Amino acid sequence: MSIKKQFIKTKPVVKVTFSLEAKEANEVSVIGDFNDWKIEEGSLSKLKNGTFKGTFELGKDAAYEFKYVVDGTYVNEPEADSFKWNDFAGAENSVLVI
Repeated sequence: MSIKKQFIKTKPVVKVTFSLEAKEANEVSVIGDFNDWKIEEGSLSKLKNGTFKGTFELGKDAAYEFKYVVDGTYVNEPEADSFKWNDFAGAENSVLVI
């Protein structure tokens, strides 16, 4: 699992690439504050090596709670910037700080 941030000098956005190795999975999405927790808007593409990957443009100077959804199971990013308890989910969410 990993997150890569690419800051764009000419725009107030950051290109964030989410990568998750899940060779046995059929579908992986990243959901969070940045896409209203909608699975269909955070769909990641499966590469030949079994890694799911996707890049999204997110606004700068913000913190976003998020999770991966791997075949219906919610998974945190261990390399997240931090973690935050979410009463609605009854669990911790990963936090991405840009």
